[in-house]
Amino acid sequence: MPIRLRAVFSMLLMLVFLSGCASAFKQVAALAIGAERRMADLVRKEIELPGGLRYAFLEGGQGEPLMLLHGFGGNKDNFTRTARYLTPHYRVIVPDHIGFGESARPRDADYTPLAQAERLHALAQALGIRTIHLGGNSMGGQIAMAYAARYPSEVASLWLLDPAGIWNAPKSELAHLILERGQNPLIARSEEEFAQTFAFVMQDPPFVPRPILNVLAQERIRNADLEERIFVKIATDSVEERIKGLAVPTLIVWGEQDRVIHVGTADVLHKLLPRSQVIVMPGVGHLPMIERPRQSAEDYLRFRAAGAAGG
Repeated sequence: MPIRLRAVFSMLLMLVFLSGCASAFKQVAALAIGAERRMADLVRKEIELPGGLRYAFLEGGQGEPLMLLHGFGGNKDNFTRTARYLTPHYRVIVPDHIGFGESARPRDADYTPLAQAERLHALAQALGIRTIHLGGNSMGGQIAMAYAARYPSEVASLWLLDPAGIWNAPKSELAHLILERGQNPLIARSEEEFAQTFAFVMQDPPFVPRPILNVLAQERIRNADLEERIFVKIATDSVEERIKGLAVPTLIVWGEQDRVIHVGTADVLHKLLPRSQVIVMPGVGHLPMIERPRQSAEDYLRFRAAGAAGG
């Protein structure tokens, strides 16, 4: 968190503590999120697609469209800090996936990565976008690859941050916990479990006071049943055969201390994509765009400047 914003955040927390009003923590969280969106020049919007599905998304900046896709259990604000360095260069669009955040959450929808990719393609068309640059973290990276495999002529480049969907790779700590103990630390049904999830997915997390973390936990707790169903869909889908030989310029980024998806997956993915390059970030876990927002953006800008198609 930037020093100035952290100071404001701390002052607001002090006022809440002094007031003794626990419900005010929700307002503090909303103020902090709003401040970061303004710093990133992002505005919250909504759109309803033909058929009635509603997307909530952030949008800002000008230039070629860059759509950023959050991971499992995340939401559109996972990319807000990195977007601050990208909106001066691109038209940045960051949706909540269907099933997450403020977007629609139909219980009986198809939540496979391909189905999500097809919905995002419909979103892009509704926003007047024909050719797009895609970035995605974890499940979002898996969906981005599914999108590129389905619509290869419409994807100008890929930015994959610790993406899921590549199973021919070393097993991660998460995989061992699920296979050997039946535990999934990515599912949170209580404030304590959410705090544990927060610590599990990041090696170097940003400062978030526990009362605010508890506020952020509520969305995950309410969505836990649906998330369990969605996790099965993404955990049983491999994109390897679909993307093998895909000639889309791709930047692969991995946190060296990722406990969710093993860093060795980067080499497997690199071999599948002939126009890819790999960056491994020391001291970083599963969410580079949150743990190292500026470095993530600068690496991406260099990738685009070096000649990613359409860049």
